[in-house]
Amino acid sequence: MKITVKSFQKFKDEGRKITMLTAYDYSMAKLVTSAGVDSILVGDSLGMVMQGQSSTLPVTIDEVIYHTKMVVRGNKNALIVGDMPFLSYHISAEDAVRNAGRLVKEGGAEAVKMEGGSNIINQVKAVIDAQIPVVGHLGLTPQSVNAFGGFKVQGRDEENAKRILEDALLLEKAGVFAITLEGIPEPLAKEISEKLTIPTIGIGAGKYCDGQVLVINDMLGMFNDFVPKFVKRYADLNTIITDAVQNYIQEVQNGNFPAEEHTYK
Repeated sequence: MKITVKSFQKFKDEGRKITMLTAYDYSMAKLVTSAGVDSILVGDSLGMVMQGQSSTLPVTIDEVIYHTKMVVRGNKNALIVGDMPFLSYHISAEDAVRNAGRLVKEGGAEAVKMEGGSNIINQVKAVIDAQIPVVGHLGLTPQSVNAFGGFKVQGRDEENAKRILEDALLLEKAGVFAITLEGIPEPLAKEISEKLTIPTIGIGAGKYCDGQVLVINDMLGMFNDFVPKFVKRYADLNTIITDAVQNYIQEVQNGNFPAEEHTYK
């Protein structure tokens, strides 16, 4: 069954949790969609796990489009969400619509994700008015890392928590079909999830969200630069890949590879 933006609402209404993972290329997209994940996010997290950047800020719209194209080719039934990178929508509503349109038209995304609340609400409305579905993103918004003074949990004090809740209600009213809640206390995420009619997708926001998302490189144990508290590793591919490469090197050097079965006669 092809997952659409309407499926997200149906899942929330039925109490069925939504699953989302990031992917950045054809091979990984093919694996995660074959496993049955509901949605693939082509995240600007590619700047860190694919490019080796210290944050998501250097990622460009052209780079997200490039990776989205590859993911779309490997996708089967998942809903493809393309991330709107830093400064691709902050300056004006016109910029927001143009870049969101490129993600859909050139990249093949079926929806876009935008970070922020009241500060970008006009841009969000403009993109939705252009018939492009939008996922909101509140809490620890990585594109605001410099303003936050680092990757820090948000919403721990009453004033900040109130602002996040108000922004969530504002985004819902604007027409977003889901909201990602990142790096906020579980009780706040629970309150937001209960007050919204649209689904929430948590990442470091506890179990009461309507769904969860993780960076694929984190959950597969491929990225070791740092591991956030909210990440559960479902595999240790770092060790598996390193062992495989070392085994290959050894066999090449001692003459065991290529063997007869790998050789043309």
